[in-house]
Amino acid sequence: QVQLVEYGGGLVQAGGSLTLSCVASKSAVNIEDMGWYRQAPGRQREFVAQVMHGDYANYGDSVKGRFTASVDMVKNAIYLQMNNLKPEDTAVYLCFARATPYGQRLYSDYWGQGTQVTVSS
Repeated sequence: QVQLVEYGGGLVQAGGSLTLSCVASKSAVNIEDMGWYRQAPGRQREFVAQVMHGDYANYGDSVKGRFTASVDMVKNAIYLQMNNLKPEDTAVYLCFARATPYGQRLYSDYWGQGTQVTVSS
């Protein structure tokens, strides 16, 4: 099975920057998409960023111009560079991947456990 592990969450001041990382296990022999969602208390899960086929990137409206997602297909990793952070960005950030694991023909969706990002005023 494919496993995702996130790194880089923490506490930052408004206007600061933070970088998140997500690494998929080596059993993910082919990753179709990787990206990020976030979930804040009392809110539904929100789309943040996605890199499709290691190339084209999409962003949620609330983070456009501030967040940048990039992938490293050699490392099976995605990164999220977050700049000009706002208190409204406070949430648990969840990594996802659509990947084909070793020993299977078709892709499935996988999720990381999440990493907390807290932005203080």
